[in-house]
Amino acid sequence: MKKLINAPADVVPEMLRGFALANPALMLLGDGVVIRTDAGQLKAAGQVALISGGGAGHEPAHAGYVGRGMLTAAVAGDVFSSPSADAVLTAIRAVGGPAGVLLIVKNYTGDRLNFGLAAEIARGEGIPAEVVVVADDAALADSDENAGRRGLAGTVLVHKIAGAAAEAGQPLDAVARLARAAAGSVATMGVALSGCTVPAAGKPGLDLGPDEIEWGLGIHGEPGVERGPIPTADEIVDRLLGRLSADLDLAGGDRVVLLVNNLGGTPAMELGIIAHRAVDHLAARGIVVERLWVGTFLTALEMAGCSLSVARVSDQALALLDAPSQTVAWPAAHLGRVSSHPETRPAPSKPRELKPAVDESLWRSVAVVCNALIAVEQQLTDLDQLVGDGDLGISLARGAQAVLAAKSDYDGTDHASTLRGIAATIRRTVGGTSGPLYAALVLRTAAALAASHSWPEAFEQGVDAVAELGGAELGDRTMLDALIPAAASLRTGVLADAVVAARKGTDETAGIQARRGRSSYLGDRALGTVDPGAEAVVIWLDALATEKAPEQVS
Repeated sequence: MKKLINAPADVVPEMLRGFALANPALMLLGDGVVIRTDAGQLKAAGQVALISGGGAGHEPAHAGYVGRGMLTAAVAGDVFSSPSADAVLTAIRAVGGPAGVLLIVKNYTGDRLNFGLAAEIARGEGIPAEVVVVADDAALADSDENAGRRGLAGTVLVHKIAGAAAEAGQPLDAVARLARAAAGSVATMGVALSGCTVPAAGKPGLDLGPDEIEWGLGIHGEPGVERGPIPTADEIVDRLLGRLSADLDLAGGDRVVLLVNNLGGTPAMELGIIAHRAVDHLAARGIVVERLWVGTFLTALEMAGCSLSVARVSDQALALLDAPSQTVAWPAAHLGRVSSHPETRPAPSKPRELKPAVDESLWRSVAVVCNALIAVEQQLTDLDQLVGDGDLGISLARGAQAVLAAKSDYDGTDHASTLRGIAATIRRTVGGTSGPLYAALVLRTAAALAASHSWPEAFEQGVDAVAELGGAELGDRTMLDALIPAAASLRTGVLADAVVAARKGTDETAGIQARRGRSSYLGDRALGTVDPGAEAVVIWLDALATEKAPEQVS
């Protein structure tokens, strides 16, 4: 177990104290209770108080939703364990007044029992209390064989709707009615790519293989309803939304809001891919997505995966979701609005110009280089992961594929014209440092050919362009350690000699401490591994020499 913790027993109180220190609008009481600092004023003003909570480990829930327009207090138990009835009662007594308290509870047995008992005690003390249970898990059907549908990320939407109603001064019965309607209109389903580790347990509660995904799980690291091979992101979204749409009986013309929730360990990049497909999927079915929120709302510690929550909305519910709020975790109101123009549409293209076809002899050489780089994508990626950022093989293969696909776009008037087109493709498609360096190599080579230099002379000038642009030289542990010896050897006109020289220069990089590039941050740790950029040069030069042998370069 690798976690930034002290003792497992201290995780929750230390986490809550740090959270409260960073948020001056909140105050930490004992027993895991976080309340608004203005709770006393709200009680005196007759505002209904909202309390939610549950086990810790779901951050930013639940303390992240304490603030104006949402919760008045949150109660955290141990990780994935319900808070005690006494802890809930502490929160009720701190924020509850004559206007009453609404408890929003996820449908887990411990939460229902402890929050329900606290509400019963509070009523006996003269504090009106209502309980709303959220059971939005569409993966489970209500059955005598289980404890019923679990409460998941859709609970956050209930917080927002009920919180806005309370902030507007509505009475307890009206706030409770709106909360129950919200809970009944939302459905959620999630998938996990990994398990999560409860600090006190020390090992993941869910053991997934490298190619497995868990469907329909809860938020406590427990197994879901099905395990299977991981499909594409689009296939995941389509299946989740198919289930959610059936659960809510959605049809064309229905208005919904969509919550794309990170279960804890999912990069924002992947959430964006999920959101993109989800909106397109619903739109294709004629379902109107009124609001979209993408982010980390209710997690299962560090679990990799996501959940989708869909809620049918009316004008009234939408207005409450849009109402101002001020909390740590809920985004500003304007961020939920779905953009009607996420992409900049290109201007109409000009009619395609007819250009002379690319010389086939030249193109055979270009294709050999490109296919060689595509074939070694994984090899270069693995090598680059040892001493760099791991993207070299991917970047070069992507550029090679783009060059091959663009053959008909290139001007075949002469070799220089074709190379200029190839340089432009590389510039557009290859990221990182490799893109501009290879584009400079090809572009300067093209300029030298246009000035009537021979191929060996032109190639040497291209290598000079790489050195000038990158600010490196021979011995800096870069692609130049292969390019410079190769260019010098190519003056003889034999590619095989250039490959031998490039191989020797590349092998020597294993004993060089890098002064340029990502490897320079590793110091001695990069020693013993050849430079990936130089290795790539050897690979495509060798492929080119094999294709041309025994032909001489002239």
